[in-house]
Amino acid sequence: MTKYAEVIGHPISHSKSPLIHRFWLNQMGLVGDYRAQDVLPEDLNGYFRDRALDPVWRGCNITIPHKIAALEYVTDPGDVRGSIGAINTVFRGDGGVLVGTNTDAGGFYGPIADMPLAGETAIVIGAGGAARAVLFALAQADIGDVILLARNGLKAAGLLAHFGLKGQVLPLDARLPDAALLVNASPLGMKGKEALEIDLAPLPDHALVYDLVYAPIETLLLKQARARALEVVDGLEMLVGQAAIAFELFFGVAPPDDGENNLRELLLK
Repeated sequence: MTKYAEVIGHPISHSKSPLIHRFWLNQMGLVGDYRAQDVLPEDLNGYFRDRALDPVWRGCNITIPHKIAALEYVTDPGDVRGSIGAINTVFRGDGGVLVGTNTDAGGFYGPIADMPLAGETAIVIGAGGAARAVLFALAQADIGDVILLARNGLKAAGLLAHFGLKGQVLPLDARLPDAALLVNASPLGMKGKEALEIDLAPLPDHALVYDLVYAPIETLLLKQARARALEVVDGLEMLVGQAAIAFELFFGVAPPDDGENNLRELLLK
């Protein structure tokens, strides 16, 4: 019986997580597998109940729309509920208990760790589970103001308060303010979702545009940013970063640092 992990969500066919984890398993010569599993919201309880009984299941990554709801079905020793408020990874802990954690924050922050964000203004689009991880990371980086663009103003305002961030909430179609960083933490622009239509003209020339969407890799937002000659970070950066943390939780060993170029080429096919 081969140990395995998987990624769950709805939809899930766009996920590149199986490619990443299988690449590392093959590179390291480990016996194991990583799968994609489409799970409807109403089936989430049953999913975790069944997997908890499967001795070779090592855990799962979690994507839209389960990052908050999954907290109800796992233990939370790190108080992710009280800090980020959403999980993206569940792994089997001591005694087989299912443990929830969040590797998104670390995966998001890695590519911009050297960026001087203290006191700067950031714009974040979205107010879901991914946005929670982004806001948590920005709070740790001592960001100045955060402008949160979201459909649900009350929910977005609650997030700013939860993370102790200064700033304001604006509608999605608002004119952008001056900011050093813009992050799309929403599914807008993802294949099969609504397009993200936004005017980047107000951003200064030194701004960085970071799109968490990775299907497609070259989103309309990134194309617009490149046309402005702005620095960009695409969704693969965060995807691979958070996957590396999860891989070690699932299979007990960190993935190797070499082979990143080969992995990126594989993901871009």
